[in-house]
Amino acid sequence: MACSYVLLQNITKLNLSLAPLDLDAPSPSSSVSFNPKRRNLSTNSVTVPNLNFQNYPSQNPIIPEKDTSHLNALQRAASTALDFAETALLSRERSQPLPKTVDPRRQLSGNYAPVQEQSVKSSLSVNGKIPYCINGVYLRNGANPLFEPISGHHLFDGDGMVHAVKINNGDASYSCRFTETERLVQEKKIGSPIFPKAIGELHGHTAMSEDDLPYQVRVTGNGDLETAGRFDFAGQLSSAMIAHPKIDPITKELFALSYDVVKKPYLKYFKFSPDGEKSPDVEIPLASPTMMHDFAITENFVVIPDQQVVFKLTDMFLGKSPVKYDEDKISRFGILPRDAKDATEMVWIESPETFCFHLWNAWESPETDEVVVIGSCMTPADSIFNECDEQLNSVLSEIRLNLKTGKSTRKTIIPGSVQMNLEAGMVNRNLLGRKTRFAYLAIAEPWPKVSGFAKVDLLTGEVKNHFYGGKKYGGEPFFLPRGLESDGEDDGYIMSFVHDEESWESELQIVNAVTLEIEAIVKLPSRVPYGFHGTFVNSVDMVNQA
Repeated sequence: MACSYVLLQNITKLNLSLAPLDLDAPSPSSSVSFNPKRRNLSTNSVTVPNLNFQNYPSQNPIIPEKDTSHLNALQRAASTALDFAETALLSRERSQPLPKTVDPRRQLSGNYAPVQEQSVKSSLSVNGKIPYCINGVYLRNGANPLFEPISGHHLFDGDGMVHAVKINNGDASYSCRFTETERLVQEKKIGSPIFPKAIGELHGHTAMSEDDLPYQVRVTGNGDLETAGRFDFAGQLSSAMIAHPKIDPITKELFALSYDVVKKPYLKYFKFSPDGEKSPDVEIPLASPTMMHDFAITENFVVIPDQQVVFKLTDMFLGKSPVKYDEDKISRFGILPRDAKDATEMVWIESPETFCFHLWNAWESPETDEVVVIGSCMTPADSIFNECDEQLNSVLSEIRLNLKTGKSTRKTIIPGSVQMNLEAGMVNRNLLGRKTRFAYLAIAEPWPKVSGFAKVDLLTGEVKNHFYGGKKYGGEPFFLPRGLESDGEDDGYIMSFVHDEESWESELQIVNAVTLEIEAIVKLPSRVPYGFHGTFVNSVDMVNQA
């Protein structure tokens, strides 16, 4: 799945960490050449990888034979039985057509195909002038599987690659690197994928993909990237974190959730102080494990969605997706005080037929006793996970949760005459948890491609669009405030990678967020696949990296 970046900082240190579950990232400048015959794989047999897979799933995917010489007779028998079962499951799955949502020939075609790592390329061509206030590194992640999929592959599956553009006084450089997760390190040694991916390869598999901690990624002085390893907050974190933790721009606290799809408690809430001290877990009782990709914060509360897309692991044994739409469940939001000691302080408010994959912001409205939530409501709710003939819609909505009456209301923000699919995006993060006027959201049309971005006035519903034009498509628009001297909420710049499907070239566009005019275009030396989420590390924070 997709992942977001978290800047973790105290007085002297700053870490760039990748939240887990959304990004199982790996690393690699090495892999094995694909061979349709089963064979023993030596840890020294790796060669330069070809990541542009042309024919897959291959008829006979590599299932590496294990070295069992160190096992006793009983362990070898068990290992042989498990290998036999895995081979049988794969044969059964591959004998049936894969759903479009997990068919590698669809999900890894065109500019969704993976790329190799790229060392730093400096002195890039720039059209226009990069604003003087932009000094630092823009980073954006993507799935980018290192190895050929054994069976199914979902858009969110992959090993995780980070693309970086460093800007210094108008000069720009580019690099991209895998993130060295423990999973990927093991797979590189074997030379083949051994862990099923989060969604695609769970169609018909009986093994769950591993959960993992966040990973710390350092930006080097010349703009390259290196994985420092797992980041567990000095031993305080022992579970995975949700993909979109939140940092309060005023208090500098970091808020997070952790969900489990196997055992109770299915959900936990915790936070970290600006000095990195973790609070005790607040266990939140849920009837079933729920797909919970995002949440929101206000000045005093955390807003937790418990929606109708759930995990049903037993369906894996039937060769079906473990992610399901539960028509008998009623969607709801939990409002929990940020300093809560236990879940008894939670107020649940129902919001029927509401599924927001992302929540853009939330704030309190004391005069109406409401918490206001801004999100994109998606229908069908599970359409990005399961094949569906119904057209996907992602509608920017305002959801009001009344703490006094326990009731909710929901309305669309954009008039029907100009309605469009709006997904990945953000507000000015300096106002996260406070009332905001503007949101910057990807125009996800034709789905799942992004033809531009919209600047939406959340008060009036007015929309101003920036289209990339022609056969150019991009991704999440990242809003970067102009600096301490900013004159208003929208005083800043939008940054986004854009790919031209005609010339097959990629670029970084920097757009004035007030006028929506292009300030600069950085020409990139190699193709950047469509990806997920990004962040910006300014030059001062780079110096303070741990």
